[in-house]
Amino acid sequence: MSRRANLTPERAGLTVSGHRRVAGLRRSEVAMLADVSVEYYAKIERGALTGVSDAVLDSVARALQLDDAEREHLFDLARSANGVVQPVRRRRGRAWAPRESLTRALNAIVHGPAFVRNGRMDVLAVNPLGRAFYDEVFDGPGRQNLARYCFLDQRAKEFYPDWEAASDVTVSILRTEAGRDPRDRELHDLIGELSTRSDAFRTRWGAHNVRRHGSGTKDFHHHVVGGLTLTYEGMELTAEPGLSFLIYTAEPGSASEERLRLLASVAATDSTAAFTWPDL
Repeated sequence: MSRRANLTPERAGLTVSGHRRVAGLRRSEVAMLADVSVEYYAKIERGALTGVSDAVLDSVARALQLDDAEREHLFDLARSANGVVQPVRRRRGRAWAPRESLTRALNAIVHGPAFVRNGRMDVLAVNPLGRAFYDEVFDGPGRQNLARYCFLDQRAKEFYPDWEAASDVTVSILRTEAGRDPRDRELHDLIGELSTRSDAFRTRWGAHNVRRHGSGTKDFHHHVVGGLTLTYEGMELTAEPGLSFLIYTAEPGSASEERLRLLASVAATDSTAAFTWPDL
């Protein structure tokens, strides 16, 4: 429904005339574009996805002009409805410990923050610079979770200069994870907590936006060294299903690179920033 509401007839290539009560497409128009009956499309929109074929889902995705992340999310929901998706078997946070090789890999990254997180945005492992970079995530209401930090810690609005965009991305990641693994009880608990305690989260969760989070550029304002513009690369850990390895770096010769060096120096001289694993 949210994607239909966001797609205008003009963008869909439809000619319309007269007064319309809504800006987006009608169900009948999506059904026509997808070449299915209005009744069948209405059933799909209500979430009755059992038995819906991949071909029909493809047609609906094209009609609604879904991007890659939105299309994958639709198929994840359909697989769940059809009972053919198996939840990703994740170790519970407190039982998880990094392999020695993963520890060495994180230790080897000295010029940028690096960390491992799960789909719920719990920070599970971090290098020394990452620990200093995300120190507020560990010592406040975030409780080592980036989503809690974003919505429940007031300091996040300074750490993320464009907090609105950062919060949109955070919710989109959680929404994507909810479609991928709808049986994750801890994720349900997190969403319930954030929905109860944050109006901003609850509004964004209702928008049903999803996205991939593989690479890009972000701005930060760290309370010790100031403004940072960093690029990031995210990699899925094939040996640890559901976990991602992320690395932030600064452009060589930039002010951000110099500030990262300063932060690394501070971390090296601060015993609280020594290399440790979060207690998850």
